[in-house]
Amino acid sequence: MLATDSDSIVAIATASGRGGIGVVRISFGRAGEAAALALSEALCGARLAPRHASYVPFLDGAGEPLDRGIALYFPAPHSYTGEHVLELQGHGGPIVLQLLLQRCLDAGRAYGLRLAEPGEFTRRAFLNDKLDLAQAEAVADLIEASTEAAARSAGRSLDGVFSRDVHVLVDDVIALRMLVEATLDFPEEEIDFLEAADARGKLAHIRERLAHVLGDARQGALLREGLSVVLAGQPNVGKSSLLNALAGAELAIVTPIAGTTRDKVAQTIQVEGIPLHIVDTAGLRETEDEVEKIGIARTWGEIERADVVLHLLDARSGRGPDDEVIAARFPAGVPVVRVLNKTDLTDAPASVARVGGGAACADVCEVRLSAKRGDGIDLLRGELLRIAGWQAGAESVYLARERHLIALRAAQAHLARAAGHADQNAQALDLFAEELRLAQEQLNSITGEFTSDDLLGVIFSRFCIGK
Repeated sequence: MLATDSDSIVAIATASGRGGIGVVRISFGRAGEAAALALSEALCGARLAPRHASYVPFLDGAGEPLDRGIALYFPAPHSYTGEHVLELQGHGGPIVLQLLLQRCLDAGRAYGLRLAEPGEFTRRAFLNDKLDLAQAEAVADLIEASTEAAARSAGRSLDGVFSRDVHVLVDDVIALRMLVEATLDFPEEEIDFLEAADARGKLAHIRERLAHVLGDARQGALLREGLSVVLAGQPNVGKSSLLNALAGAELAIVTPIAGTTRDKVAQTIQVEGIPLHIVDTAGLRETEDEVEKIGIARTWGEIERADVVLHLLDARSGRGPDDEVIAARFPAGVPVVRVLNKTDLTDAPASVARVGGGAACADVCEVRLSAKRGDGIDLLRGELLRIAGWQAGAESVYLARERHLIALRAAQAHLARAAGHADQNAQALDLFAEELRLAQEQLNSITGEFTSDDLLGVIFSRFCIGK
């Protein structure tokens, strides 16, 4: 049977495995209230009062209890999906939940009840105007948040903070479009609509507000995605020791034998709420060992995908010819932090210094530290946050996704082009109006006012089943 958004759907809404409570959720599409009341009677032995918690048996097909728990009936539109919803909250054992799920499917067969697809409950909430698209995505982001800061930011997006900021921008763009359209439609009027309303000042204000929203969105995207940091360098320069120091735990084996690490060791840590995905790699050198060669090839693969590379050197010898060869192979455009480790074996204190400047220079800074003693580790953490663009005190940001950033940047570009057309000749005004329309379209795509079905399918397919 072809799945549609008007079907009745059911799924286990709690995580797999054993737990104190397990929830089975049903959302009734076109079957509506009649199906909801009939199924509540078949499953619970009685019709449920709307929005009341009822402690009832959950019955099998023969009328025997499968379990006992709380049943809740939410009539439309006062439910998560905006449809009639029935929730059965029982014990969280996987067997009893599967039995209850199958019982729901059997009892609801006459009403076309089927298993929900991933994200289908939240998709219906979006289609029924319970959530906009940015809020719907925030549901998944809240579930998947890997840090407290990410969870709080996702919560702000779910509360609609991001959406409200976008809607303010859209309203301002619409108001400006009305002025431009009035000027185009009534060229014979003596009133200069754009001049009278300070259209150029309004456009400058919109661009300033958009820049602020984009800045907050960038911070939110950083909280969501984090930063991929690869430790690279010759063998025995302390890469594994640095991983352990950054993580605050003995994750990698540390020995004085060169080539101890032959495959990557990965760990995610938090620095001011930002997930840093640290990857320790095999030492880079010429070798005849086939296993070590594979590890070195994987190291270069990790470096290609990195957001930041930490190029480790021995503080006693500095950057030698072999290190120059390694540095020459680093991909262009990837920031490189030169880390001189083992300062505990020298007289040099822990320190940080800028060593680069332009786009042609990959090295952005040099940090001297001792991974063994922990000296300078905080300096390195601070440099990683600086490179990432994290701003201290950005706790009020909202979580954003890459598609949101793309849309905001596109809107920013359209508004910049609009500013170039903000004069009084008719051709320029036509272009001005068109750029404003395109900017509005990009902003609307964030909250879902203008969104293709293909994009919706991709977004909601990444949700868990039952959400």
